[in-house]
Amino acid sequence: MDQPENFKSGVVAIVGPPNAGKSTLLNTLLGQKISIVTAKPQTTRNRILGVVSHDEYQIVLLDTPGLHEAREPLNREMMRVAMDSLTEVDAVLFLVDVSLPVPEKKRAERDKEFSGWLEKVVSPAVMVLNKIDLIDRKTLLPMIEGYAALYPFKAIVPVSALKGSGCNELIDELLRLLPAGPRYFPDDIPTDASERFLAAEIIREKVFQKTGQEIPYASAVLIDSFKEDAEKGMVTIHATIVVEKDSQKGIIIGKGGRKLQEIGTAARKEIEELVGMKVLLKLWVKVHRNWSQDERFLKELGY
Repeated sequence: MDQPENFKSGVVAIVGPPNAGKSTLLNTLLGQKISIVTAKPQTTRNRILGVVSHDEYQIVLLDTPGLHEAREPLNREMMRVAMDSLTEVDAVLFLVDVSLPVPEKKRAERDKEFSGWLEKVVSPAVMVLNKIDLIDRKTLLPMIEGYAALYPFKAIVPVSALKGSGCNELIDELLRLLPAGPRYFPDDIPTDASERFLAAEIIREKVFQKTGQEIPYASAVLIDSFKEDAEKGMVTIHATIVVEKDSQKGIIIGKGGRKLQEIGTAARKEIEELVGMKVLLKLWVKVHRNWSQDERFLKELGY
């Protein structure tokens, strides 16, 4: 495809606190799901790249782990990924969930925390006020004024990432900030993530959705093999769900193996949509004690 003279392109990081809706926004802007979404905070562990392609622009979006105070090795690595994104992009979207009430006595502490993160931003930044469908619109203006006083944002855009409202306005604001540039990816490439990586993320999402309490945070997924048979129109995947304790293994397997079967069935259906063919998914559960503090194992997982 010929590229128009005024073609714009650039890399944009989506950052903000856990569970603000960063992955939902990425998926909505792309028009398809590549980043896993759950109701639990800190679902995203890696930096996920999505590509929004148009005749006149291409925006490379980075969905990053939620900004938070990190103590454990896994959390510190998640924070490193998120903070690195602030310094190597053309623009930053700083996303907050406006449906979460902030008590007056906590506001100064919250603002100080946000300012600490924003100090590290070297690119033009847009504040995105997400989940506006869940609040009284009368509260929006004072909220915008409060955030405008916090940092010199290039724009403050209210959106509902889940419903898509405000997303066209958000794209317009980004295009004002992005430079003229080349098309980085072919138009039909929505992400640079491999199908193998996305399959692991889908399995991990189903663990998040179908187990409670500490289980999701104590689990990781390794793809042991990913084999495509074009003649049979089938992909065979062997994957291991890794947990930290024997009791967690028992919970994921469930009585008579039912919970593991539930996780596998839900994951298989979604992976089939991803790869466009039948999937044979075989899951195992393994205990690796304190894996989230094992830096060598974290590297094996790609963190």
